[in-house]
Amino acid sequence: MKKLSLVVIALSALLPLAVAAQNIATVNGKTVPKARADALLKQVTRSGQQPQTPELERRVKDEVVMREIFLQEAERRGLAGSADYKTQMEFARQQILIGALFEEYRKANPISDTDAKAEYDKLKTANTGTEYRARHILVEKEDEAKSLITQLKGGAKFEDLAKKHSKDPGSGANGGDLDFAPPGNYVPEFSQAMVKLKKGELTPEPVKSQFGWHIIRLDDSREAQFPPFDEVKPQLLQRMQQQKIATFRDELRAKAKTDYKFSE
Repeated sequence: MKKLSLVVIALSALLPLAVAAQNIATVNGKTVPKARADALLKQVTRSGQQPQTPELERRVKDEVVMREIFLQEAERRGLAGSADYKTQMEFARQQILIGALFEEYRKANPISDTDAKAEYDKLKTANTGTEYRARHILVEKEDEAKSLITQLKGGAKFEDLAKKHSKDPGSGANGGDLDFAPPGNYVPEFSQAMVKLKKGELTPEPVKSQFGWHIIRLDDSREAQFPPFDEVKPQLLQRMQQQKIATFRDELRAKAKTDYKFSE
């Protein structure tokens, strides 16, 4: 009996410590449970963009305790009974439930590797062909373009003239370099003139487009490069999942019985 009493006393002494371990703080006599910090930490690290570190855990605990301080003050002032609070709570309830609906659908309808590979093959087929690496100088007037062509034929460096005269902010500072791209990336007038050039050739006359007058030089060409499946798989899965969720959203709207006329 004496041994039993000692055990009971020992357990009684440890019980407050065990309870305290489940809380991270006390604010005005009210405990802040550790589970609240754990839940917030899980939410913060869910996307994988923030790794769970001791520093992050400390900041999360700070945030949870500060929230409890602010929450108590808001309740003391009776703000929970205001019309604005109730409206905002309703909006939050709707948002959380809708988010849960689409998250449940996403988990129940994952994109298989087979489907992702089929989509990859379709995209790869659509993006085959020749890519061209060209440089251009864009100016506003035809006379200026012709003058620059004369200078180029006289030995001036294309890159130098592009940096000095081109009105294209994207390529001018880079010596007119447009990198490798399929012809479809450019306006028809530009691409039609570009594909007729041989490597190293310059358009003999300025090319007119909606942007102005172009002087084009073809630096190189190659078969279209397409990234390997494993490299683009994460982005492909994300896009396909978004498309599937959009279809689910449209199906729900189509099935709903409503007299409302949507604007789109």
